[in-house]
Amino acid sequence: MAGNNAEVMNHAASGMTDKAGKYLTFKLEAEEFGLEILKVQEIIKMMEITKIPQMPEFVKGVINLRGKVIPVVDLRLKFGMAAKEATDKTCVIVVQVTHGGGTVTMGTIVDEVSEVLDINGELIEAAPEFGTSVNTDFILGMGKIGKKVVMLLDVDKVLAGLIKN
Repeated sequence: MAGNNAEVMNHAASGMTDKAGKYLTFKLEAEEFGLEILKVQEIIKMMEITKIPQMPEFVKGVINLRGKVIPVVDLRLKFGMAAKEATDKTCVIVVQVTHGGGTVTMGTIVDEVSEVLDINGELIEAAPEFGTSVNTDFILGMGKIGKKVVMLLDVDKVLAGLIKN
């Protein structure tokens, strides 16, 4: 056991072992993304969304989730993808976003939830560099699952600009 701990520490120093863990994976168009499972509160079916005037297009409005009003963001639009009509697979992932010293509950609309994956740190690489004009800070890493790549998102950074200070 002690040998394994030393091995884990060496990997952590070299990169992505600290990103290892369970991720809820979901789809937007043909791409697969993952959120840290500890950030996910629940997954709910699409429900009626109350629109709020003068919001960015990707902020769809708010929902009443068991008496609590929470904002909902369409991740397709947030990531610059084309809008899509909701299907029976479309759902809202309710997440806890860390901001300041506390947390904020928000909903994120996704095309389809896939599965929960336990991703080993050795299978996670840093986000590729695209140059200075492309911000990839919201990507925790790229998980290599078989032949596919899952973009692991830092939900705090994806939704950071939407939360008041």
